[in-house]
Amino acid sequence: MTDDGQVVEVRQRIAVAAAAALLVAGLVLVMFVLPAEYGVDPLGTGARIGLVELGAVGQEVAALEAAAQETGTDQVAIIVPQDRAYQEETVEFAVAAGEGMEYKYRLDQGEALLYAWTATGPVNYELHAEPDGAPRGYAQSYELRQGMSQASGTLTAPFPGIHGWFWENLSAEEITVTLTAAGFYNISHEFRTGSQVINKMFQ
Repeated sequence: MTDDGQVVEVRQRIAVAAAAALLVAGLVLVMFVLPAEYGVDPLGTGARIGLVELGAVGQEVAALEAAAQETGTDQVAIIVPQDRAYQEETVEFAVAAGEGMEYKYRLDQGEALLYAWTATGPVNYELHAEPDGAPRGYAQSYELRQGMSQASGTLTAPFPGIHGWFWENLSAEEITVTLTAAGFYNISHEFRTGSQVINKMFQ
């Protein structure tokens, strides 16, 4: 065989080997990669060996991660380190007929307050806050309800200030409000018309 013939033969072998490699790569892509990564299964092999389900899970994870990146700083902080001690208390308030009272905790921005309260009779209540530096008498309302005897939830303070409840007893009899609250507050305030503010410090 001449040198030219040998060169041609070598080139043909290389071409055949390259074509075979491309064919194998294409088959691997179609049979395994597409089903596992993208949930695309044109040959049905992915479904038979469980790769389509794996691909669907991968797509769901990718969508969740993309959504988290899009919201970015708009999300509420997942972890908020605290220097203060964790607090929990249960307190009772007697609310006379036709009267009302307020009880609030000081919270910094981003701090959470877990709470639950019950009343021995229906009350009108407002969950609200007074931001630091706001004009005297200003309050931002979170929730306003009438004729309720219980409520519970988690409040995450959108700004620093005092956050809490106003309960109003419109009945002809005295009622008792029992509040359980937990968080990293360090002071609470009790307000009643005609009385001095009662401040409670927490260690």
